[in-house]
Amino acid sequence: MQAYLGIEIGGTKLQVVAGDAYGNIHERLRFSIAADLGAGGIREQIEKALPGLVQKHKPAAIGVGFGGPVDWKTGKICRSHQIEGWSEFDLAGWLQSCSGLPAKVDNDANVAALGEATFGAGKGLNPAFYVTLGSGVGGGLVVEGKIYHGASPGEAEIGHVRLDRNGTTVESRCSGWAVDRRIRKVAEQEPQSALAKLVHGSAGNEAQHLATALRHGDVMANRILTETAEDLAFGLSHVVHLFHPEIIILGGGLSKLGEPLRRAVEKALPQFIMEAFAPGPRIAVTSLDENAVPIGALILASA
Repeated sequence: MQAYLGIEIGGTKLQVVAGDAYGNIHERLRFSIAADLGAGGIREQIEKALPGLVQKHKPAAIGVGFGGPVDWKTGKICRSHQIEGWSEFDLAGWLQSCSGLPAKVDNDANVAALGEATFGAGKGLNPAFYVTLGSGVGGGLVVEGKIYHGASPGEAEIGHVRLDRNGTTVESRCSGWAVDRRIRKVAEQEPQSALAKLVHGSAGNEAQHLATALRHGDVMANRILTETAEDLAFGLSHVVHLFHPEIIILGGGLSKLGEPLRRAVEKALPQFIMEAFAPGPRIAVTSLDENAVPIGALILASA
């Protein structure tokens, strides 16, 4: 079976995998990213990883999911919002020169959407929309098995959809950092709440404690979940009205909340969409999780 390489380049994580076009990962290399080393540090990690994988698996091509805007037609990076040194970099050309293999590059949320629509929660459903709730908020739309790009650069930037005329965006309310900030505020106001006690002494990533607080029935945790889900549902209502997806898939770090988040978004969405579209699309949590981008990258490479 023909092998391919898939690469995920994020703001904190780098994954390089070897696998096939059927969603099977045969080998994985995972690296932490040192932001202070910039894009050059990431390229050095990739450059060291490629020779062994190429020699062992004999891949036909490379696919990449990149955490930022990409010119998918040329494989050139527009910019990274988290790591310096990527602006206008010809990533596809560089990978080809390093490996001797053709390379395709797309936005990571687009690539994750392709993975989920083909082998994940969206399999058999069309169109499929994927939203990643991590350090930022991104999205991808897959129609008839292909990423929908529209005009360049071609990302479904759901995170930048405005929730009001004052500039409040989905990302500023529903990203991991936004939820962390909201939890810190609540912890100061309600220091006796279960959530406040759980996050006491935390130096970031407070959202990781939300699931535990929810299991304890914490009122503050439930309020934060409801507010986040309603903001997200309001943003997603525009996706529903414009593209009518059969399914919306929740991914990224916040999706680890699982069923409470899925159920809250499902409950909130109908109030924001036309009655003609009721009950709205199916809401699901990612089934591929951290494999969504790597598997999507393998599919991208094989196309």
